Amino acid sequence: MVSVPGRGDFFVRHSAHTDPQAPAVLLLHGWTASSDLNFFTAYHELGEFASVIGIDHRGHGRGLRPDIKFTLEDCADDAAGVCAQLGVTKVVAVGYSMGGPIAMLLARRHPQLVTGLVLQATALEWCATVRERLRWYVSRALGPVTRQFIRPSTARMIVARRMTRQHPLHRHIGWMLAEWRRNDQWHMAQAGRAISKFDARPWAGVLGIPAIVVLTRNDQLVPPRKQQALADLTHAHVVPLDGDHFVNVDKPREFSAATAQAVRSVLAVTHAAPTVVPSAH
Repeated sequence: MVSVPGRGDFFVRHSAHTDPQAPAVLLLHGWTASSDLNFFTAYHELGEFASVIGIDHRGHGRGLRPDIKFTLEDCADDAAGVCAQLGVTKVVAVGYSMGGPIAMLLARRHPQLVTGLVLQATALEWCATVRERLRWYVSRALGPVTRQFIRPSTARMIVARRMTRQHPLHRHIGWMLAEWRRNDQWHMAQAGRAISKFDARPWAGVLGIPAIVVLTRNDQLVPPRKQQALADLTHAHVVPLDGDHFVNVDKPREFSAATAQAVRSVLAVTHAAPTVVPSAH
């Protein structure tokens, strides 16, 4: 737990590299996930060459439960506050899905902190068409109801069909479902609304830092064309990854390798070597 004055207590995964000059990677997870659910398959590979920080966003996992409107800006400021308390002054921000907007906002609001971006399965905007706006409206309206009343056994059956006994993560299904059920339903609806209104097109092109887009080629939730538009505007190199929006679970080894490759590529450009001050956390 990391206490940030004026903001609250945050549940954080923090693996400090043995080399105090090693780069720091800040992991920003997607909607309805947690840092563990989103990134646990990549923790080890990233930890081999970097310090790793993963935060649970508001209403997600073990994150804050404030009685105020959810905003992506607050999530970005939360992450900056956590880094400050850990004594980390420079990070490569890795944002998956909803974490992409949070990472971009973090770079915009705290430019002294973010040296590079890795944006995965994400987009500049989420509601450009009438169909997309309708889909978000339905998702926000029915999502909390569905999650509230679906039986754990039903959820396990659905996941088990996707992750058969031969799947490398099959033995983790019980834990993954339990982690998913930590989410607060009111905050999930609020977060969905915030994502649907996000639009970085006016400013993402002038962030002025190296970026990599990990483009999920078969993504049905964030169309590849939107991911490519993000790469084009931010002048980002593209790391293609065969899979859909849940490739981090469906293909954990490939996801881990692509994430590490993207982070290393950003670091090769930035030559970032942040100073990490030891803390009590």
